[in-house]
Amino acid sequence: MGPHVLMEKWMNLHCMSFRSLRHLIRSLAPLGLLGCALNSPWTAGAQAKPRARDLGVPFDGTPGIYNAITDVKGVEVGHATLISGSGKLVVGQGPVRTGVTAILPRGKSSTDPVFGAWFTLNGNGEMTGTTWLEDSGFLDGPVMITNTHSVGVVRDAVIAWRVKKAPPDQNGYEWSLPVVAETYDGDLNDINGFHVRPEHAWRALDSAHGGAVEEGNVGGGTGMICNEFKGGIGTASRVLEQKYGGYTLGVLVQCNYGWRSQLRIAGVPVGREIPDHKIRDNDVGSIIIVVATDAPLIPTQLKRLVRRASLGLGRDGSFSGDGSGDIFVAFSTANSGAAGKQRVQQIMMLPNERLNPLFLATVQATEEAVVNAMVAAETMKGINDFEVMALPHDRLREVLRKYNRLVP
Repeated sequence: MGPHVLMEKWMNLHCMSFRSLRHLIRSLAPLGLLGCALNSPWTAGAQAKPRARDLGVPFDGTPGIYNAITDVKGVEVGHATLISGSGKLVVGQGPVRTGVTAILPRGKSSTDPVFGAWFTLNGNGEMTGTTWLEDSGFLDGPVMITNTHSVGVVRDAVIAWRVKKAPPDQNGYEWSLPVVAETYDGDLNDINGFHVRPEHAWRALDSAHGGAVEEGNVGGGTGMICNEFKGGIGTASRVLEQKYGGYTLGVLVQCNYGWRSQLRIAGVPVGREIPDHKIRDNDVGSIIIVVATDAPLIPTQLKRLVRRASLGLGRDGSFSGDGSGDIFVAFSTANSGAAGKQRVQQIMMLPNERLNPLFLATVQATEEAVVNAMVAAETMKGINDFEVMALPHDRLREVLRKYNRLVP
């Protein structure tokens, strides 16, 4: 790993976990780069935000350096966060608590589709573009996540952004069926004010980056609620042992689902132990889950993989209630050029008998990504001063200690 790569990782420290920072410091020190990084004006005032592992929550599996979907090489994530106003709801004026999140499988500069698949655990939600994704097996373009009533504007904005980035040419790039998903933020946000504009989708796309991923009250997750605590964006990753191929798998969630009484963290009934400020008393809302891997999987295998996200969600206590839109999408960054039109394509495929470690990684990373979203989220007051409490870190640690599950 070269010094320039390590410096790039350092510059993402503002949203890395404490443990990842310690790992990075050990990497920088032998190269003599630690002092200049610490004194860099870019990093002055930057603060690392604790994540679930930093609070002592035990999780199985080995994460990548960022413990994020961007540990899968090439994946970039960007957000546009809209927060303004307070007090009484005035439709069209606010308060505004919403945004857009963009996940680009091969980054902003690529127009190369990836193999993909999707799955709906409960269909009370929306994810556009899935009909062709199902039939073709290709995910062509980014995955976007926003609020329920902004799917259309974000979809159209993605098409315009892609046309500007890669105009129609002799290969026939003249149409697009973007994948845009949603969860409902109308408890905190003036959702019928339609505050998400095309420029916000463009901002999320243009700001997408690798490295550490912002979590909590950001992007499409800004106004979301999870297990009756403040929710939002969360991510996690797993790196397989070399004997299983050494592949990386990452998950990003926009979580807005859940019944407090059912919330379990590391197997502990945290929701029952922290019953304060319950707001829904039911499993309603939605969750969008995006799974990425560099393992060479074809669409039928990705379909099998993405279904396993349900089991990770179940570990956190969800039973996928009737009012919840639980919709998932997965893609593989392997097999570049597989969508080429000029010749017969040769692709790689992992044997089905070697999928189990990836199935397990999906379950583990999904479980952790949801908890990371709640840990990162902060208490928010929205329309009509409706307030949603953040998961209190100190009380979470107390509950884990009570059940002998706290990692020292």
